[in-house]
Amino acid sequence: MTWEHFNGNPLLVGIMPQQHPEVLQTAAALAARLGSPLVCAYVDEASYLVEWDPDRSAHRLSRHPEADDDMLALSTDLTAQVQSTMEELATGGKTPEWSFRTLTGDPARALGQLAAEVDAPIIIVGTPERGFTHRLSEALNGSVGTWLSHHQSRPVLVVPYRKPAHEDRG
Repeated sequence: MTWEHFNGNPLLVGIMPQQHPEVLQTAAALAARLGSPLVCAYVDEASYLVEWDPDRSAHRLSRHPEADDDMLALSTDLTAQVQSTMEELATGGKTPEWSFRTLTGDPARALGQLAAEVDAPIIIVGTPERGFTHRLSEALNGSVGTWLSHHQSRPVLVVPYRKPAHEDRG
């Protein structure tokens, strides 16, 4: 199902493998409370955006790539993660309608462009993961939440990483 079949504008959440579950749980709960659909988007940083011009066919192909075997497996895993979160939420009440998108390029820019495309009223992302590798990546690439909050006009909800302090040694 795609967002075009939903009533109202969808909330947009950026998801990724091994992301702390609070991001998707928070986005799903907020969408359910607001009665809004939810678009879950994964951005493949290994690919890049070829063209930004929406009038050209390269634009759609570069932002919404054809799936290869690795991307298909990853998309299947992420879709199952979203489905599982929605089923958990269902026990507490109404679940939002949702869809899954795979994008390419810089995560912040791709999420910003998708938010404009679907006219999302808010973008939901997580805080950077703990650990040296993630800190190095953030130093080189910047924070998705920071870039979004400074370079586009939509509100950005940054969901904190909620690991108990005694376990947070990253």
